Amino acid sequence: MYQSILVPVDGSAFAEKALRVAQYLAGASATLYLIHVQRPLDDVGLLIGGSGLPVSEEVIQRLVSERESQARAVLEKTRSAVSLDGVEVKEIVAKGQAAEAIIEEARALGVEAIVMGSRGMSDLQGMVTGSVSHRVSHTAECTVITVH
Repeated sequence: MYQSILVPVDGSAFAEKALRVAQYLAGASATLYLIHVQRPLDDVGLLIGGSGLPVSEEVIQRLVSERESQARAVLEKTRSAVSLDGVEVKEIVAKGQAAEAIIEEARALGVEAIVMGSRGMSDLQGMVTGSVSHRVSHTAECTVITVH
């Protein structure tokens, strides 16, 4: 049994399945950390279909607010799909490249394990396409359990 587990969630059925496995692996006084990673708003103009020219502060703030709401909705959807009675759950919204953000957060929290979903790519496909679960499993300092 693990006392601290990080579970990356993206709103998919794979993430919900990973959360069920994490709950099963959680010890009596365990903490599950649910993390949703969003790509940063590097070029807001291109993100909203523009030319990349400067965007007003109002538009940026609206986008930030919308993305925060979307992240919270993903966390809530995944959390509500699994009965987490008796387990402490903490939610994290991170920004950046998914694999790097997951690994960084796992290191900062000192979790014992990461339990994450996978789209079922083979190791070869993962190396070619750069799957997040593949990168995390090969670079994280803690145990990584990938759920298919």
